[in-house]
Amino acid sequence: MNATPDPLAALWRPPALLGVMLGGEALAAILALAPAGNGDRLVQFGLASLGIQWVALGTLCALYLLRRRLDRLPPMRLAWVCLGLFLAMSLLVSMAAWSVLAVGGLGDGSRGAFVLRTLAIALVVGLIGLVSYQNYWRSRRLAVRAKQLELEALQARIRPHFLFNTLNTGAALVHARPDEAERVLLDLADLFRSALRGPQLIPLAEELALTRRYLEIEALRFGPRLQLTWDVPETLPEVPVPSLSIQPLAENAIRHGIERLPSGGRLEVAVRPGEDAIEIVITNDLPAVESVHKGHAIGLASARERVQAMTGGRGRIDAAVENGRFVARMYLPA
Repeated sequence: MNATPDPLAALWRPPALLGVMLGGEALAAILALAPAGNGDRLVQFGLASLGIQWVALGTLCALYLLRRRLDRLPPMRLAWVCLGLFLAMSLLVSMAAWSVLAVGGLGDGSRGAFVLRTLAIALVVGLIGLVSYQNYWRSRRLAVRAKQLELEALQARIRPHFLFNTLNTGAALVHARPDEAERVLLDLADLFRSALRGPQLIPLAEELALTRRYLEIEALRFGPRLQLTWDVPETLPEVPVPSLSIQPLAENAIRHGIERLPSGGRLEVAVRPGEDAIEIVITNDLPAVESVHKGHAIGLASARERVQAMTGGRGRIDAAVENGRFVARMYLPA
């Protein structure tokens, strides 16, 4: 499943909602200060503001209720559908507003002229928004592509180290334990097959399976020095995660923790599903506090960039030293 940003997701964020409200207030001020305006301009501003906010919030509510069906549409067709909903909401609000104004004796001209004037203003505003959306979507796609290229470059820096270690492990097992050597090569093939597919979203269970294959390879290399603990629920949530986002965290735990401990150490992988987010925690022993900042850089940067780019900024990775152990926490939207 390819990673495609949700065009409507940005509308539900606080900055976007605040921008819509402030834009509506600015339009109301322009209409109230227009030279052709008659009467109390403050009253005109209040009435225009009320109508515009009803149109804006009504359109956003309609889009939110229809978001699951609209998500299936191509981005540009979705933009035209949003424009149609905006004009329909403007029509409903303008007709209701005329009825209220007529009852209060504030109506000016005929009902048809008022509705047409309102729709004309809404069409101009909608077309401006459509052009802005086109520019936003184009820049968004370019930004995602740039992130993907950056992630691929980061991946290229990580793979050789793991490849050389795995091949050495397989070579050492060929004569003594040929079955395990074959399993190492098969696991390696699965990992690199996933890496060569490029940045995409895959099921959480598949990403954890890739991470488990990687740790099984490392367990053969380290033997009893690597103590693995898995705390994963039997039934995993069916949520998409960026490919090779958990495995780099496990690789860093090996390279900058277990590998530097002469007697080895403990590595724990835990998955904690929640209502709004899923937490994946990877914890490992450290050789010494002063060596913490010498590692955990490339892999964490790669995973962090991947999660942020392919979840639209809704996911994140936090890393810190807690009680002498390195803890990496990945939060993914449920």
